Amino acid sequence: MDDTAPPIDAPLTGHRLIADYCRRLDSSPGVYRMLDAQGAVLYVGKARNLKARVSNYARPSGHSGRIARMIRETASMMFLTTRTETEALLLEQNLIKQLKPRYNVLLRDDKSFPNILVSKSHAFPQIKKHRGAKSEKGDYYGPFASAGAVNRTLNQLQRVFLLRSCTDATFSSRTRPCLLHQIKRCSAPCVGRIDEGAYADLVADAERFLQGRSTAVQVRLAAEMAEAAEAMEYERAAALRDRIKALTAVQSVQAINPKGVAEADVVALHMEAGQACVQVFFIRGNQSWGNRDFYPRTGGSESAEEIMQAFLAQFYDDKVPPRLILLSHGTEDQDLVARLLSDRAGRRVAVGVPQRGEKAALVANALRNARESLARRLAESATQRRLLEGLAEAFDLPVVPRRIEVYDNSHIQGAAPVGGMIVAGPEGWMKSQYRKFNIKGTEITPGDDFGMMREVLTRRFSRLLKEDPDRQSDAWPDLLLIDGGAGQVSAVAGIMAEMGVEDIPMIGVAKGEDRDHGKEEFHRPGQRPKALPMNDPVLYFIQRLRDEAHRWAIGTHRARRTKQAMANPLDEIAGVGAARKRALLAHFGSAKAVARAGLEDLQAAPGISATMAKTIHDHFHPEG
Repeated sequence: MDDTAPPIDAPLTGHRLIADYCRRLDSSPGVYRMLDAQGAVLYVGKARNLKARVSNYARPSGHSGRIARMIRETASMMFLTTRTETEALLLEQNLIKQLKPRYNVLLRDDKSFPNILVSKSHAFPQIKKHRGAKSEKGDYYGPFASAGAVNRTLNQLQRVFLLRSCTDATFSSRTRPCLLHQIKRCSAPCVGRIDEGAYADLVADAERFLQGRSTAVQVRLAAEMAEAAEAMEYERAAALRDRIKALTAVQSVQAINPKGVAEADVVALHMEAGQACVQVFFIRGNQSWGNRDFYPRTGGSESAEEIMQAFLAQFYDDKVPPRLILLSHGTEDQDLVARLLSDRAGRRVAVGVPQRGEKAALVANALRNARESLARRLAESATQRRLLEGLAEAFDLPVVPRRIEVYDNSHIQGAAPVGGMIVAGPEGWMKSQYRKFNIKGTEITPGDDFGMMREVLTRRFSRLLKEDPDRQSDAWPDLLLIDGGAGQVSAVAGIMAEMGVEDIPMIGVAKGEDRDHGKEEFHRPGQRPKALPMNDPVLYFIQRLRDEAHRWAIGTHRARRTKQAMANPLDEIAGVGAARKRALLAHFGSAKAVARAGLEDLQAAPGISATMAKTIHDHFHPEG
């Protein structure tokens, strides 16, 4: 008799459940989802043959620790068939991005990359940084690895090609050259210092440079300088000489640029200690446009091929891939990945692992950077882990905290009050988890910090209790850090008790009597205040946490105050859109004058009907 067999009426789980599903599957391509007992998605996978792929999980042994845990937690499965494996891969990545399953490799940073836009909607095109949808008319060059890489390139382009960076509104309103013209960064087309044809030549040269054809530009500039010198136009010759020098400086800075690779992304993966780092280098126009590092969430037992395939599919989900992608490691199905990326780009995309030559050297450089980046991250994580352990030891916490939430409020004499929450964990700041709370309570007295904290905590933990009452997710904190002393901590403890959440430790951080940084006192419910030695790393760690929360709350408060200062009373009136607001302001001169206007005066404004005039009048004169 099998002692491990479940009772006859017990629901199937784990590999037995999966084996039962396998009996009803066919060999179609498709996507499968594994769900736990609460219905949360554990894993999303794709298969060329669903029956063959899923049957691998039906074996009772022979799995890695991560896969074995996933199988044990599986209480149900869902399946979707597709026409082709390419469709299955696309659907798999869409579901992973949407559901973020616990056991999938996840790309955690999907922020869009900036481009350079040469706008073509004006006779004198503007050159500028652009991020987001490519809806504006013009030529786009990128992506660049960061805003810093774009800014450096724009600075170089201004020095060499003297293109304007001002907005069309600024351009049309200028009556004399700006400072950029005086420091030889702009040709001042706004005031006629250059005609349309000559400016178009500068734009064409800049685009040749961005396309990697800078040598031709340099040859032409040298010829023009010689002609100017021969014609004794020494001022023009000197200006051309300065542009050639600037272009030469740019080329010398970019000496690492590949000569035989015009357009490619170089993707290198390094794995160590159960973590992974992926470095992506962007090559455009034979120039290196910077690099970014990524740290996909992994379970620690995935192969390099599995991580690389998941990364590529997710990374290019909202980005147009280049014509060539150079990899340090192959993928599980390289032809499939190439087909998927080609479909997304609308043209052929080559994906490969180079073995020799310049392409292999590019990959080796990216791989070295990935290895060094991961080493730095592991060292930082080790330091962070020691600090968290020291924090737990110093305050007798039941567990080493993996999620610390720090709260702070900000206002000026009660105006524009906001609450801020920052989050820290084993990997440092968890900035995607930061939250801001615009204080909405009308019963709160201006400047009432206790009332503000009550609203913030009530909103935060009411939502947690509603969304995850069983505390299955990582969203629940292990420690609350409050900026305040005994009174603040006592108030917070009371608020948490009212909500039935009394088991989360909390620490209040208050300055000592002399208010010196470094002499903080720490308050805990029902305990005497505590101080830490001046040279204790845990003290510095708590100070950094508190200061980060203070920075976040002040920044949020300033943003709200600025928004309030710029608010227009007309924005609050239903039916008054941008066009009517412009008409009213043009007719009356200010929002204050609109508020004082009588009903007949409002009806006299262009585009304001009798009904709308009454709506506006009633808004400012509710008493009738």
